[in-house]
Amino acid sequence: MKCASVVKAAAAVALVVGLAGCTDLKPLQAEVADLKAQLAKVQGDVSAAKSSADQANSAAQSANQAASGAQSTANQAVAAAHASQSCCDATNEKIDRMFKRSVSK
Repeated sequence: MKCASVVKAAAAVALVVGLAGCTDLKPLQAEVADLKAQLAKVQGDVSAAKSSADQANSAAQSANQAASGAQSTANQAVAAAHASQSCCDATNEKIDRMFKRSVSK
């Protein structure tokens, strides 16, 4: 957005100076050179921001994959815990029945 503003400002300055009939182009050339330098800096800043955004996106995708893996492992652990609890409950029930039989005899 700043790039467009810089270019528009440069064009407006050139138009005003051209319409004024100024024959001394040195100040105008210096201003255009300054605007070009500013434009180059803005383009560098935009490039750096894009690079940072790309790195952040890559890190976010890696984190998402790690979270998915952790969720899968947690789901497997819950399933194993439920299976173990069912086995334990069944074993306790068998033991209770054995004690009830031996007491009733």
